[in-house]
Amino acid sequence: MKSLMREPLIHFLLIGAALFLFFEVFDAPADQQSSRVVITNGQIEFLKASFARTRQRLPTKQELQGLVDGYVREEIFYREAMALGLDKDDTVIRKRLNQKLELMSDDLAGIIVPTDEDLHQFLETHAESFRTQTRIAFRHVYLNVYQRGNSTDDEATRLLALLSDEANKSDPDTLGDSLMLPGTFNLTPVHEIAKMFGEPFSLELVNTKPGQWIGPVQSGYGLHLILVTEHIAGQIPQLDETRDTVEWEWSAANRKKLKENIYNELRERYTVVFEQPADGSENIQTIPTTQVAQEEQK
Repeated sequence: MKSLMREPLIHFLLIGAALFLFFEVFDAPADQQSSRVVITNGQIEFLKASFARTRQRLPTKQELQGLVDGYVREEIFYREAMALGLDKDDTVIRKRLNQKLELMSDDLAGIIVPTDEDLHQFLETHAESFRTQTRIAFRHVYLNVYQRGNSTDDEATRLLALLSDEANKSDPDTLGDSLMLPGTFNLTPVHEIAKMFGEPFSLELVNTKPGQWIGPVQSGYGLHLILVTEHIAGQIPQLDETRDTVEWEWSAANRKKLKENIYNELRERYTVVFEQPADGSENIQTIPTTQVAQEEQK
């Protein structure tokens, strides 16, 4: 029973039934309500609050009377427009009502609070979406191809041998050519490295074992000799490490699923009929999303 009560569609149906009963029991008959406009204390307080948000002060007695008169005018015009059927075939009204119904489904989705089991399952199912970025720390010596020309490769070979010599005490920051980017990078996500040096450069770093100078490696600036000092591969975090993100993604997916469930439930109540095209061509057909999903699985 508990698992049944957690179903989004059950929540939707229960709330819908509650609203239906409320209006059936407490609303005035249609013939009375059409000629009565009731101004509740709550509506007056709402008008005051709306005015205060805009003007940064409460309305005067005269201003409040004007707000109430405006509300009454709006309500009367609304009822008369509905009675005349002016809401029919109005694209703006159709879209607005559609949006309000979707907002209702969002509110319903917000009622459901995921359990740890729900979040663990969602994390496992969408593991790659939560995988952390590979991070790399490295040093590099830059060689300006445009300045050195044909001698660049020879200089790269000489410097690589120098840097690879364990007896060498030269500071890499004193070697090579100047570049506005730093010569040493602490742990940096691979995608950030790719933004600065280009994707081929970042992929070379990913495939390089720490502790050994390599090169030359091409970037958008020129050639580089590289020493990877630390490499932390991307990994799927534990739920406690990324709970807020997982819960947000779960809620977004749940809202989407709820909307589809509500639509599919409502769609089953309707039959869509197409008029035969005048030119005799084949009709466009539409079927419920659930049926589409079932046919795709076959």
